[in-house]
Amino acid sequence: MTFPSGPTLTVRAVTIEVFADVVCPFTHVGLRRLVEYRARMHREDVGIRVRAWPLELVNGEQVPRELLVEEIAELRETVAPDLFTGFAAERFPMSSLPALALIAAAYRSDLEHGERVSLALRAALFEAGRDLADPAELLRIGAPLTSDDLRAGEADVQADYAEGRARGVIGSPHFFVDGHGFFCPTLAIERVEGQLHISFDATGFDEFMEQCFG
Repeated sequence: MTFPSGPTLTVRAVTIEVFADVVCPFTHVGLRRLVEYRARMHREDVGIRVRAWPLELVNGEQVPRELLVEEIAELRETVAPDLFTGFAAERFPMSSLPALALIAAAYRSDLEHGERVSLALRAALFEAGRDLADPAELLRIGAPLTSDDLRAGEADVQADYAEGRARGVIGSPHFFVDGHGFFCPTLAIERVEGQLHISFDATGFDEFMEQCFG
């Protein structure tokens, strides 16, 4: 999938909100499927606003790298063999807060830029193995944003986190459409006797897409 290189003049009649972390692989799958479906439906009037849900603040610690490795391996085995092609475990950022601040700063510019940067960051991390712990790498992805914009976005990350808690966000990704909440609507995730199991949630997917585009 490619992303537009500059802003468009598309008028967004509907905006889907999602609270999520950049390092969450479930969010990467959900957003890619959502964007692909939007393209198939020719619904350029539907925008996506990705809000910050920093798991390291939710859990009081950074996401364990070994957990992400396990989740990605299971996703590739079951529902997303086409994704995570450039996954490099050693390049997972110790903290996702700077990347979340970049996304927030991009949304301060406009909805199109924010969506584009949010998708590009996840593609860089999961498909290209790029180092999101490198501030220079972040600014290359977020251009023409500057380090001053990045610092301004930090306050928005905290505000998103507070708002997510107030709205009852239960995990990453948690979508909101017209007042309806959907937690990780495209995947069925469970752990049985210590073993992670992930499958495609066809019913959840259909209900979510109907709410978004129906």
